[in-house]
Amino acid sequence: MIKKIEDIYPVLIENAAVLLLYLNLDGKIVLCNKKAQAALGLKRDEIIGRDWLRVLFREEENALRVDMFKAVLDDASTYKRAKDFECHIRQPGLGLRLISWNITPIDEGILLLGQDITQSQERKNSLKNIDESLKNIISSINEYALYVINLDGLITYFGMGCEKMFGYTKSQVIFKHVGILHNFNKAAFELSMIFGQLSQSGRYESEIELLAKSGNPVPVRLTANRFLDHEGKLTGYVFIAKDITETKKLEYQVFQAEKLAALGQLSAGMAHEINNPLFVVSGRLQILKAEKLKPAHMETIDLIDSQVNRIRKLVDRVLKFSRKSILTPVEVDINQLIDQAITLISYDKSSAVCVKIEKSFEKGLPKISGDPDQLQEVFLNLMINAYQAMPEGGVLKVVTGNFENLFAQVKISDTGVGIPAENFKNIFMPFFSTKGQGTGLGLSICHNIIKSHNGSIELKSRVNQGTTFTIKLPFA
Repeated sequence: MIKKIEDIYPVLIENAAVLLLYLNLDGKIVLCNKKAQAALGLKRDEIIGRDWLRVLFREEENALRVDMFKAVLDDASTYKRAKDFECHIRQPGLGLRLISWNITPIDEGILLLGQDITQSQERKNSLKNIDESLKNIISSINEYALYVINLDGLITYFGMGCEKMFGYTKSQVIFKHVGILHNFNKAAFELSMIFGQLSQSGRYESEIELLAKSGNPVPVRLTANRFLDHEGKLTGYVFIAKDITETKKLEYQVFQAEKLAALGQLSAGMAHEINNPLFVVSGRLQILKAEKLKPAHMETIDLIDSQVNRIRKLVDRVLKFSRKSILTPVEVDINQLIDQAITLISYDKSSAVCVKIEKSFEKGLPKISGDPDQLQEVFLNLMINAYQAMPEGGVLKVVTGNFENLFAQVKISDTGVGIPAENFKNIFMPFFSTKGQGTGLGLSICHNIIKSHNGSIELKSRVNQGTTFTIKLPFA
């Protein structure tokens, strides 16, 4: 026999998957189900007839939250409208549980339907924490920058990594066209290529130079992907730029090293080939000098001999550059070695040039392991260059120090004419010189000597302000 619907209601209420409490206008509980009894850890007779606040919050709870729940319930009762509220209740054996309540006035009472949302809230918080962690990870990696643009090419998200890489703040670029990060002359072509590849394959990846706020190029590995909304609709593009400045520097150093090695072999071969006929010419000149010739002829022979000697010296320097230096390392006091070099340069300087020498040596520097003669040549060469860079006089400053307890650091500075930035990349290349009569081998030989000592040599210079060479040599 089919039961009447009225007979089914009690069964449905009793076995409902939600907490159910029905209160009278005095706030007394007149009806509850199994789910409510289990959640509260009470029997039916311990719930029915009692005040709902005392049943739900039997122990000391957050007074503000209890008052808020009561205010929401009173509002629902007064204005006869449904309300929603979330609060924690303490469930025996499980601790605090987050319950989402629906408060609905019905006839002469109020129906409370509660849903335990603890697990779903924990998952939500976990996902939120993961999102925050990912943002923090991306933001904390200096060599990565993440930004998002919409379909009009306007920047809609600009991560902290972007600020570090490009020098712009968010307010300076948000809703600006992404072309602001590209070289003006290349922007149209580059963006057309990027968007063309994105429309075909949905992904773009390539090495490219972006533009910082300062106007300096930033070499990056740029990756771009489509940005889809929750319905799978294309709303923009996500870009991730990885700074590859250091990688490019290493690649350039490897390239330069390979080029120098090849040039060294070529120079050695050429030097030997030049030496053979030079030896013959020099020998014939000595024979001619022994002859009794007219004074005018002797002057010509002496001139030829002086130029032959000049060629021989140049060939010797080429051979010195091309040969792998054989080190005879000993423990060296870097301060003492530089002091000797300063003494030598003081004797050699032109009296017409007024150069003031300032030195600042850090006391107690650990000794380094090196070849004193080769290192002496480096310091002398750099100081001579400094003198030549100050034809009107100036200041030559030599400073030593301890760099991170790993290296002896030497800075040799002048206040001379400086070196243009476009020459920096070639300054240690053989045969590159900005002097009218220079061979362009001095700095190349210095570079090779420092490298053979497992050290480094770096250059900073500004035109008409001066130049500083910084040398680091490992402690013994």
